[in-house]
Amino acid sequence: MKKKKFIFVLRNFIITFLDDLKIFNILIPKFNFKEYIKRGQKSASIKNIVIVSAITLFVKSLGFFKEAVIADSFGLSELLDTFYIAILIPGFISTVFLGGFKSVFIPNYVIELKSGKDISAFQSTCFLVTILVSIVFCLVAVLFTDVYLETIFSGHTDDYYLLIKTQFYYAIPCIIFWGLSSMLNGLLTIYNEFTFSSMNTIFTPITILLCLFFFKEELGDIVLVVGTLIGSILNFLLLLTVSLKKDIIKLGLPDFVSKNIKELFIQLPAKLAANILTGINPVVDQYFAAQLIIGSIAALNYGVKVPMFSIGLVTLALGSVLLPYFSKKVIENRDKAFSELKRILKFLLIGSSIVAAVLIVLSSPIISLIFERNAFTSGDTTIVSGIQQLYLIQIPAYITIIIMVRFLESINKNRFMVLTAVICLILNIILNYALIQYIGVYGLALGTSIVAIVNSLILYFYISYLNKQQILTT
Repeated sequence: MKKKKFIFVLRNFIITFLDDLKIFNILIPKFNFKEYIKRGQKSASIKNIVIVSAITLFVKSLGFFKEAVIADSFGLSELLDTFYIAILIPGFISTVFLGGFKSVFIPNYVIELKSGKDISAFQSTCFLVTILVSIVFCLVAVLFTDVYLETIFSGHTDDYYLLIKTQFYYAIPCIIFWGLSSMLNGLLTIYNEFTFSSMNTIFTPITILLCLFFFKEELGDIVLVVGTLIGSILNFLLLLTVSLKKDIIKLGLPDFVSKNIKELFIQLPAKLAANILTGINPVVDQYFAAQLIIGSIAALNYGVKVPMFSIGLVTLALGSVLLPYFSKKVIENRDKAFSELKRILKFLLIGSSIVAAVLIVLSSPIISLIFERNAFTSGDTTIVSGIQQLYLIQIPAYITIIIMVRFLESINKNRFMVLTAVICLILNIILNYALIQYIGVYGLALGTSIVAIVNSLILYFYISYLNKQQILTT
């Protein structure tokens, strides 16, 4: 019986895969743009996306100005390399664990809210878990600092390690503030308070710039990380103030046995595992970069700025709005949610491909305009622009990945993403090892783009398979 069921499922998956090879037909979509504009004027979701996009553009532009000032001050230097290493683990913990918790929290919170139950217990439980987990990770990060450095970034001088550790200890407290900010951000998006939730990182570039302009001499080697820490505190205070003012925070006695809390914790291991495996990829890239000449890590970070800026404008806006949107939509009408997703993907694939092509052509002038001055030389521009071009290839794939991941999160399909993450991690390691033998640091950027493309195809075919299964069962 089990064998027959397996064959049936496998058969349907293969049929779906073959059907979806028609994906290339979406390169010539038949859009009625007038109709889209009319819908957009009436749609609250689209209005929210526009609001978030505008705010994100401002915040990202501010961040870019910050990067230009950093480039002017440090170029491809040892200090910048050590700063990126110092914030790598705190950033990893924040993105993987605390961001993962938020992704599972939102759809299950929506279900709890729709049930009409007192939401205070659910909120309190999630806040308590966030605080406890953040503190545990802070302690673990401090205790295993030396092990982490000696294992991942071996072969450097004592002064190099001291510089990393000095900055690292200032970065550790950020984990707590990033975790709480992530929860507050999730609550604000659920209640359609997108204006302030999209501003949740606005203070970090501001505080880094203020430290560079006014306190560079006093702070010395810790100037960047102190600015990062102060920014994380102010970002948290902003979200807390808004949440209290909007009366969104409702605390009560924690409840670890309610149905939706249990579902949250059932989904959490798979989501965290997927995030860990995905989050390891940048660590893997930096490990390989550390084996190359000094400045390679900084070059990678500069090279990814424009691609991530472009991606961030879309994904932060769409991701913030669409996770609660899909979470509500699948409760109302799952079939319609699938069709909405595919329509969004078609539009984004075309638009992002055009943007990527333009940016690839203009790569060198963009890097020169933004970064090339003082410590950042024309030679640095040549290196970074080449890296950037290879990173830009991934833009269409990366954007569609974010949207598809948000959809799968909304229907609690986190386990499949673990498998996808394993495949992508193994592929990334293989590509990094192979490509740096021939093209050095450029191979790390090319490998990242190839992995993104493979990841997007896997997710697309899986979602199409789920859609076909949904049709068959209704």
